[in-house]
Amino acid sequence: MAPGLNVNSLEFKLPDLGEGLTEAEIVRWLVQVGDVVAVDQPVVEVETAKAMVEVPCPYGGVVTARFGEEGAELPVGAALLTVAVGAPAPEEPAERALQAAAAEESSGNVLVGYGTAAAPARRRRVRSTGSAPQGSAPAQPVPTLPTLPPLPSPPRPDGPIPVISPLVRKLARENGVELRELAGTGPDGLITRVDVEAAIAAERTLAHAVTATAGAGAAAGAGAEVRYPLTGIRGLVADKMACSRREIPEATCWVDADATELLAARAAMNAAAKGGEGDGQKVSLLALFARISVAALARYPMLNSRVDMEAREVVRLADVHLGFAAQTDRGLVVPVVRGVQARTTDSVNAELIRLTEAARDGKLTPGELTGGTFTLNNYGVFGVDGSTPIINHPEAAMLGVGRIVPKPWVHQGELAVRQVVQLSLTFDHRVCDGGTAGGFLRFVADCVEQPAVLLRAV
Repeated sequence: MAPGLNVNSLEFKLPDLGEGLTEAEIVRWLVQVGDVVAVDQPVVEVETAKAMVEVPCPYGGVVTARFGEEGAELPVGAALLTVAVGAPAPEEPAERALQAAAAEESSGNVLVGYGTAAAPARRRRVRSTGSAPQGSAPAQPVPTLPTLPPLPSPPRPDGPIPVISPLVRKLARENGVELRELAGTGPDGLITRVDVEAAIAAERTLAHAVTATAGAGAAAGAGAEVRYPLTGIRGLVADKMACSRREIPEATCWVDADATELLAARAAMNAAAKGGEGDGQKVSLLALFARISVAALARYPMLNSRVDMEAREVVRLADVHLGFAAQTDRGLVVPVVRGVQARTTDSVNAELIRLTEAARDGKLTPGELTGGTFTLNNYGVFGVDGSTPIINHPEAAMLGVGRIVPKPWVHQGELAVRQVVQLSLTFDHRVCDGGTAGGFLRFVADCVEQPAVLLRAV
């Protein structure tokens, strides 16, 4: 080590990953003890109740300790790892290491789950004679650097679990498989999907055997009660829905509308896009309902607000940040399209597609899941006509759209088969009364029945 080189050990804690998130599960470590990391290099992949997030470290240096095994849940503010800043690698000249330490000591960012856009540097292994056990107390300034202990295969009871795929972890978690008890059949003892599925099959075989010996006198369907923990995204949804019902005096009104002309307008728009106009993407019904919602909120802006009960004020919001309910394998999430009032139909449509794909992949960022001012809920995709949804707290209203199905309808004085949809509006009765809510919903229905009405609203 170069004479006079100051080595400091800095502790990096799990940062705040977004509104309402207080803990995260370590899915995969991206660095090992002894690795050299650059400023804002991702060091660990964690899973919150809402998304998978790669967490960058704001310090540059050598990793001296990691805290928490893969699969462990850590609260926000808990130590993730420690980094020795200012320590040169023995194979590098001390002068070069000093320059790197000065440049990479810290990014200066206040992390909320993310770092700057700097590209991560390639990891380098530093060899030394010291040791720092993972999960130990925060390391003090050290004159020597640790060496990475070898990972056994299969893993030791207190070692990291050799699982790379988050899907394998999810499969194991949903079926109650303890990964530490499995010996992986993959390279270097890696636990694969086949290993987990084999463990599930063995558990089911055992369960069937126990059931068969329970006695023929047991009544059909009788058995022990099953409890499911309200954790992760399910727990977050439970907390938010309970808060909404506890605080918001909500009411719902609904109306049936003839959506035949709206479907015809959509078909014409998509035909024009296919012919070379627009961005070539098909416009979804959700995008059209988003544009209709914006026009309705311009006429009835009180529904784009929130209530401040401490100040006893209704805060009317300037911008419309439209949330839309999206069902995923991980549960219900509400991505947010920001500044909808300033977007074109094609722009809204493209953003809806992007956010939907990110939601299904579990890659939504906390910023894409918060800050909504009004929610659009298309429960028609589940094959139902109507619903009385719970308001997405702290918003003031939610527009619901049922399935569109052919029904008998009086059209131009004659009975005809038309494409009919049921629309509902759930609203905060502190914000407005039935006249405002009814006016909003009637305007939405008029736009559905006669899309040309939107031209007057622009």
